[in-house]
Amino acid sequence: MFGCLVAGRLLQTNLQQVDETHALFELPNASTINHVCVFLLGTMPFPDGYGATVHFHWPEKGFQLLGMLSNEKPSAIFRLRGTFTPSTTYGAFNAGQPTEASLPTDVTAILGLSVEPLDQIHAQMGSLPSFIAKPNQDPSKDPTVLAERIVKNLFNYLSSFTGGGPLTPDVAVPMGLIAKWYEGFMSKVKNSGVAFLEREQS
Repeated sequence: MFGCLVAGRLLQTNLQQVDETHALFELPNASTINHVCVFLLGTMPFPDGYGATVHFHWPEKGFQLLGMLSNEKPSAIFRLRGTFTPSTTYGAFNAGQPTEASLPTDVTAILGLSVEPLDQIHAQMGSLPSFIAKPNQDPSKDPTVLAERIVKNLFNYLSSFTGGGPLTPDVAVPMGLIAKWYEGFMSKVKNSGVAFLEREQS
């Protein structure tokens, strides 16, 4: 149901199920990770009224809430480096590890996903200092929002060539398709800026 992509690495679909509503990805060599993208694979939507919170766990530091996914927001990019604050941990994943140890240089971190009702998710999102509920947020002023929308645009474009099936790591994508997407994408940016990315979110 979920995929995970760390910049410069292969797509991860090796999701480990913890229980009916919790799952995780292991992120080896976590000290080298700056950003991670998490998304729905398109094989199965959330049940109506449900989504997932996304949490990051650094060994001995507990889990920290990063953000959310839903059928309306099927992908998200999160900045990991320099954002961890041990005081904001999440009990459903947190096994009570100490929070004072210094960060190891090379560790395996965990990206946790918790399927929950959307009303509970939105309540949690409101507690994030970085969460701003602006439906008309200008992506050109936030590089993370802009990058997420560009990746989603490419993902949607490539998915249209799979005959309606999901885009998985086993699906070969000809480089010519990516070149064609790039030419069309840059043409739109030159003609109308990035406003079309905002329209694709609605």
